[in-house]
Formats: sequence, C-alpha cells, structure tokens
Amino acid sequence: MANHKSAIKRIRSNDAKRLENRYYAKTTRNAIKALKNISDKKEAETKLPEVVSMIDKLSKKNVIHKNKAGNLKSQLAKLISAKG
Repeated sequence: MANHKSAIKRIRSNDAKRLENRYYAKTTRNAIKALKNISDKKEAETKLPEVVSMIDKLSKKNVIHKNKAGNLKSQLAKLISAKG
C-alpha cells in the first residue's frame, strides 16, 4: 500500500483514468463491430468517418497504439470498399 499522499492520489487518478479508457475502448470496439455488420454500402460509408474519428481519439490518448489504429482504419476502409 502507498505511504505518501501523492502516491495515494496517483492510485486514485490512475483508477479513474483506467475506467475511462476502458469505457471509450469498449465503445469503439462496439462501433467497429456494428460497422462491420452493416450490409448497405451507403450506410457503411456514412458511418466510417465517425468510427475512424473514435479510433483516432483512442490513438491520440495512447489507449491503443498508433499502428494498431492505422491497421484498424485500413481494414475497415478495405472492408467497406469491397461491399456490394
């Protein structure tokens, strides 16, 4: 257990940030899954910028690695362009 006031505060703030990061990461994963399940190409193309924005925000906050963000965006773009 932490012995200093600053360490105790750091533990509290880390826990709060961890929960916030988990929430946004899970929300983004759900949005990605929903985008993949859309069968209409037009609708998917309109949703893509929203999901890409969410991925970029996670990358900017270092919740996910920037390369993973790029890979996810590339995969989604390729998937949508292949839809009929």
